[in-house]
Amino acid sequence: MGIADEDIERVRAATDLAAVVGEHVALRRSGTRWVGLCPFHTERTPSFSVNAELGFYYCFGCAAKGDAITFVREMQHLDFVAAVELLAGRAGIELRWDNTREGGERRRRSKLVEVLGRAVEWYHERLLTAPDAAAARGYLRSRGYDGEIVRRFRLGWAPDGWDALCRALSLSTEVAGDTGLGFVNQRGKLQDSFRGRVLFPIFDARGDPVAFGGRILPGGRGPKYKNSPATAVYDKSEVLYGLNWAKSEVVEHEEVVVCEGYTDVIGLVTAGVGRAVATCGTALTERHVATLRRFAPRIVLAFDADSAGQGAAERVYGWERRHEVDVAVAALPPDADPGELARTDPEALRWAVAQAAPFLAFRLERLLSGAPLASVEARARVAEEARELIAEHPDQIVREDYATKVAVRLDVRPEHLLRGQGRGRGARPEPRAARARRAETLSLLALNLAVHQPHAVADGLHDVLFADPLERSAYQALASSPTFREAVEAAEPEAAELLHQLAADEVADVDPGDVVAMLVHDAVARLLRKLDADARTSNGPPVDPNLIGWLKPRQEDLLDHARRSDAVGQLLPFLVARAEEGT
Repeated sequence: MGIADEDIERVRAATDLAAVVGEHVALRRSGTRWVGLCPFHTERTPSFSVNAELGFYYCFGCAAKGDAITFVREMQHLDFVAAVELLAGRAGIELRWDNTREGGERRRRSKLVEVLGRAVEWYHERLLTAPDAAAARGYLRSRGYDGEIVRRFRLGWAPDGWDALCRALSLSTEVAGDTGLGFVNQRGKLQDSFRGRVLFPIFDARGDPVAFGGRILPGGRGPKYKNSPATAVYDKSEVLYGLNWAKSEVVEHEEVVVCEGYTDVIGLVTAGVGRAVATCGTALTERHVATLRRFAPRIVLAFDADSAGQGAAERVYGWERRHEVDVAVAALPPDADPGELARTDPEALRWAVAQAAPFLAFRLERLLSGAPLASVEARARVAEEARELIAEHPDQIVREDYATKVAVRLDVRPEHLLRGQGRGRGARPEPRAARARRAETLSLLALNLAVHQPHAVADGLHDVLFADPLERSAYQALASSPTFREAVEAAEPEAAELLHQLAADEVADVDPGDVVAMLVHDAVARLLRKLDADARTSNGPPVDPNLIGWLKPRQEDLLDHARRSDAVGQLLPFLVARAEEGT
C-alpha cells in the first residue's frame, strides 16, 4: 500500500535523471551516456555512468546503481515515499494513494509533525526568554552550553505548570496523546507530559520533529531523564538523536559515532566530532544499525562495549555479518562519558574516537592491559579468557590473526588460543569478487544490443545462444519483460547487476546481423563438439552423419554476408528445437 503504482511510473518518466544527478555530479557527455566522478566513493578517474534514456545509473568502481528515486534516496537520505514526493514536486505531479487509509495516515503524520514542530518552537522560546527558565539557563551555562549551542540544538524548557503547553497550543486530548505531548491524568484533566525539565527535541533522519527527551534540573523531582512515549511518528528502536544534523558528516567520513545520551552528542559536536548520534533511552538495536548502514559502513561505539546488551559479541558480529558494517569501540577513560570528557579534555575525546579499535581488539586489549602476567599460572588464566573471546568471532581468518597477536603478548603458542575452534558459529563465507563485466565478448555484445537496440536483434536472439548461465539469465529477463526496468526487477541479483552495467555502457558500434550470425555460429560449433565427443564414447547415442553434413555447410554460410540471414533462419529454429527436446 502507498503511492499509486501508475504515479510512481509517471514520476520516473517525467524525471530527467541526468539533470537530477547533474545537481551533485559534474557530468560530461560521452556518446549516448553521461559520465562523471562517482558521488558514492572517492575516485580520480570517472567511472560513474548515467543512461538518461533508460533512466539508470551505474558506477563501475563501487557498483552503485539505480534510478532517479534511488539516487535521491542515497544522496538526501530519504525513504522511498519521501524521494518520490520530492521528485513529484519537481515534475509538478500530484500523487495519488492507492487507498483512502494510506492517504489518511500520511495526512495524520503530517499533522502530528506540524504540532510537534510548534511545540519545539514554544519550548525553545520559553528557554530563551521566560523568567521561570532562569534556573534552566543557569544549569545549561554550568554545563558549558552557550546561546549558540542552545539555538543550534533547539533546546527548550518545559515549565512546571500542569498544562501550559497544551493550553498554549490549544491541543485536543487526541492530538496531545498522539504526539506524546500530553495525557489525561487521574482527575480527567489534560496534562503536559513534560514539566520542569530541560528539553532536547528529537528529529528523525529527514529533520522532522518526532519526540522529546527531558532532563530534570538538579534537585528536581522525578527520574533524571524522561522520554516521549512511542507514537505514530516515533519509535525509539529506530530513531537516533542527532542523525538529522550529523548525516552529512557521517557520509563524508564514512563513519558514525554512537553514544548513549543527548548531552554526549552535543559534547562530541562541540569537541569537533560532528558525526555523533545517540540512542534514545534504549540499547543499540538492529534497526538502529540498519538505519545507520544507509549512511556509513563503520560504526564507532562511544560507550562500554558490553552495554550493547546481553550477548553483546553475538549481536555485534551478527550485525557486521548481516549488514556488512564494521563495529569499533572508542577507548574512553574509565568512568568518563563523552559529554563530560568534551568539557574537561576534548583532545582526549577526539583521540579516543580516532583510535577506535575493532570490537574484538578492544575487548582483548581491555583484558590484557589490566591482567597480571607475571606467573605462568596467571598467563594461563588470561589465555583461557582470551581464547573464549576469540572463539566468539565467526570468521576463522580473524580468529587466527588475533590468536597470533595475543600469543606473542602472553608467550604462549597460538594453537592454545584456537583449541576446540572449528570454522566458528555462523562463519561468514568469503565474499565473491564483483564481476566487472563489460561488453567485450560476443555474447555481451549481443546483450548490449538487446538492452540498447532491442528491435535490431528481436528476431535473431534466443536464450539457447548464450552458453554462460549468467548471460542467459540476463537475456531471459530481457526477453520476458516489456520494459528494461521490469527486466531488472524480474532478474536474479547477479543478472540484474549485469543489466545495470550494460545499461551504463556505451551502445556497441557493431552490425547487429554480424553479432547474431556469429552467436549462432558459436552455438553450432558447441553442438558439433558435443556430437563429436558423443561419437567417441561407447555410451553415447549414435550420431547421424547426415546431420553433420547438413550443419557444417550452413555454419559456413553464417560467415558469408549474403547468405547469413538464410542460414540463421534455418539454424536458429533447429537449435531451439534440440534444446526443447533436451538433446
